Amino acid sequence: MASSHDPSRAKWGSWLQHHFEEPVQQFEAAKLGMWLFLAQEVLFFSGLFVAYGVYRVAYPEAFAAGSAQLDWKIGFFNTCVLLFSSFTAAMAVRAAQLGRRQETSIHLAITIVCAFVFLGVKYVEYSAKFEHGLLPGNHFAPDMAHVHPWLEGAAAVTELPVKTHVFFGIYFCLTGLHGIHVAIGIGVLAWVLIRNVRGEFSKDYWTPVDLVALYWHLVDLVWIYLFPLLYLI
Repeated sequence: MASSHDPSRAKWGSWLQHHFEEPVQQFEAAKLGMWLFLAQEVLFFSGLFVAYGVYRVAYPEAFAAGSAQLDWKIGFFNTCVLLFSSFTAAMAVRAAQLGRRQETSIHLAITIVCAFVFLGVKYVEYSAKFEHGLLPGNHFAPDMAHVHPWLEGAAAVTELPVKTHVFFGIYFCLTGLHGIHVAIGIGVLAWVLIRNVRGEFSKDYWTPVDLVALYWHLVDLVWIYLFPLLYLI
């Protein structure tokens, strides 16, 4: 392995770590590491999706009633926000590959703004659920004046199915954990944005931009599954 003081390494700049011989090797190692991390994230959320499936089969009426209390328009709006943010994240990678620092910063900033919009909408949605008593477990105390019917042709609802609180337990668990991932994404995106503004990336080195975009695509992908499962069916 070449020494970190090898003059031949000077052309690569300070970003090439001493334990790598060339940029391609460093990039492939970093990309592999990120894919392994994303694989375990998929396994993590897969367990939660299995729990959703088991409880939905066990309490179909309760899940239908719980889903009816969610506003699909809000969920659809947040889906569009995340899809657009995935696009801007991909554009940030492309701009970084071309060495367009300002354009990279703009796309990263837009992605961060979209993430804040998503969390802001979730805050409004969560606030309504707390206000109406649509909470998991022992905290489930629905205000029937704000409960929507879930059966076709029903004009009013006097009570919810016994296990509806289970749906909201799954809802808050899945969307809450996803929200934590969004918040983490904001932090990492901001860190990469700051580094880009400082001029740490170029046409030769843009690995962190690519890796954070991959993470953000996973955040988007998880929500694409959550939206129909919780809001539409």
